[in-house]
Amino acid sequence: MSAAVPTVVKLGGSCLDDLAGTWWDDLAEHGADHPLVLVHGWSKPLKEFSARYRDPSAILRDRYGNQSRWTTPEVIADIKTVSAVMAQDVISRLEYRGITVERQLGSDGLVHAGQGESWWWQNKQLVELDNLVGPITKVEPTVLKNLRPGHAYLVTPLARNEAGQEVNTDADRAAAAIAGATGATNLVLVTDVAHLLIDGEPVDRIDAEGAAAFRDKGATGGMRKKLRAAGEALDQGVREVVIGSAPVSELLAGRTGTVITRDQGARS
Repeated sequence: MSAAVPTVVKLGGSCLDDLAGTWWDDLAEHGADHPLVLVHGWSKPLKEFSARYRDPSAILRDRYGNQSRWTTPEVIADIKTVSAVMAQDVISRLEYRGITVERQLGSDGLVHAGQGESWWWQNKQLVELDNLVGPITKVEPTVLKNLRPGHAYLVTPLARNEAGQEVNTDADRAAAAIAGATGATNLVLVTDVAHLLIDGEPVDRIDAEGAAAFRDKGATGGMRKKLRAAGEALDQGVREVVIGSAPVSELLAGRTGTVITRDQGARS
């Protein structure tokens, strides 16, 4: 693997507190030989930060059925506040283990977003709302100029839209876009579940077509977003996407978790 090609790891905000010291030991060991790009979520810390983020009205659904956090400039500020605390924790854990870390706001030139949806359901009516969210249109990989073994970027997945506004983006899909833009071979989505479950059974391997079919017909909530992100990463040239809760080296080796590949016929 080229020294400039990173391993991209999305760290779920819901599971960061549950990752043991041995998990971080493993990540640091992998990072000693591979550049790392870590993309973090923030949903759980944001809910813990303020009760208003636990209110169901904080989540909107658009006319196509997609969910999004209702994001205002005040929400962006709160995301930055909780992200700074999370970042310090991650940085201290990795630097203690010999990995240097740079924090990177996606909105500082890395992640670009397009026009967001304007119409959202409220009280069973479609209404036009200002919502600072937007689909990722471009990732500028040259911003990550220090990709090298022993060094990690920690990305807060905000973006900048064409009007120059900071907007909220989905962390899984941001990680997928960054993996594609940097030529990453693998994307690891670390979450609080061990496998993708289909009909209650854990899936070890599945191809992109099968994952997309389940995403559209059976998956719900966070897993649906992860499967969408996996498909987008594979479409951009990433070879494999792994979803699970184990150490990164175990997930990359396919010894646990669910591996999603471009190859047809992979289902076990």
